[in-house]
Amino acid sequence: MMTRNRFIVPLILAVCMVLGCQDKSTESSRSKQVENRIELNNDEPPRNTVDQTVPDTIVLSRTHKPSTVHCDLDGDNLTDTVQIVQNTKNEKYGLRFIFGNKKIEYLGMGTDILGQGFDDIDWVGIFEKAPKEAVYWNNVNDDGEIITDEEVKEADKIKLVNDGIFIHQAESCGGGIIYLNKGKFAWIQQE
Repeated sequence: MMTRNRFIVPLILAVCMVLGCQDKSTESSRSKQVENRIELNNDEPPRNTVDQTVPDTIVLSRTHKPSTVHCDLDGDNLTDTVQIVQNTKNEKYGLRFIFGNKKIEYLGMGTDILGQGFDDIDWVGIFEKAPKEAVYWNNVNDDGEIITDEEVKEADKIKLVNDGIFIHQAESCGGGIIYLNKGKFAWIQQE
């Protein structure tokens, strides 16, 4: 009997170890599937995971709803994605433009936005597409007064060739339209 126990105990331990390892690999596989599912359901595109030594310091805003707009800024008939993002180092917000051709550009997050005197868009309450062919103008004169359609010269009106992005404070005046003009970002003041 003692000889049989000497073989049975190690055999039971070996079986338990093998089964335990299989459970862990299945659990690890399930964890990876959940991680992948979370990444795919997120508004952010998959991150470049080649260089794991540099932490991701630009994250999709959790305070702005919506934080993502789809449009065609450059007129190439590919969907461009514009996101309100935050730089976790300085906690300032800005815009990430992910073009249909995979080119990525940023505005804000501590860098002056198109000469408008601000480098953070934490104040944005309205974030939406400004549609192609809509007509806009800078609706504030040099004295800071709001001007109407009748007061604007036809030459000063801007008809968007492609989509733009409209950002504005939710319940007060202040904001504008960001669009591409000859391949460069431009601003139209909208009070």
